[in-house]
Amino acid sequence: MTWMRPGRSRLALVALIAAGCAGAARAQPVTVKDAWVRAPAPGQRVAGAYMELVSRMPLALTGVASAAAARAELHSTSMEGGVMKMRPVARLELPAGKAVKLAPGGLHIMLVDLRRPLKPGDKVSLTLTVERADAASRSIFMVEAAVREAGPGTDHRH
Repeated sequence: MTWMRPGRSRLALVALIAAGCAGAARAQPVTVKDAWVRAPAPGQRVAGAYMELVSRMPLALTGVASAAAARAELHSTSMEGGVMKMRPVARLELPAGKAVKLAPGGLHIMLVDLRRPLKPGDKVSLTLTVERADAASRSIFMVEAAVREAGPGTDHRH
């Protein structure tokens, strides 16, 4: 049996932890980029959540939840006769390797009946559920989204 000096054992432990984290990241079926929640106006009880999703394999986003709201729903936005309409969406297809963007004025997550006021700088945890087309397997994972003000051209009232 060989003994490592204290410095080497710490380095080995750090390398082992890093390898485990890298394996966990590879195991994640969907990569999430730029997750954010639009800061609602004072007194407003809804907020939109946005992000970019890239799946490693063909999947569908089938569920969303957040402790910050009584319920979370996947929505689509469309213009009909000059009026913006939002409708719930049961599932959002995530083709393998293709970026799917949830953005103001399009697909988004709606946080309904906020449990607390959200202000820029806050963090909101979102739970996303994805599944294969044949529903043979399901993955549930958490995403942290930063609350921020919407930039110009991203007006999205709920």
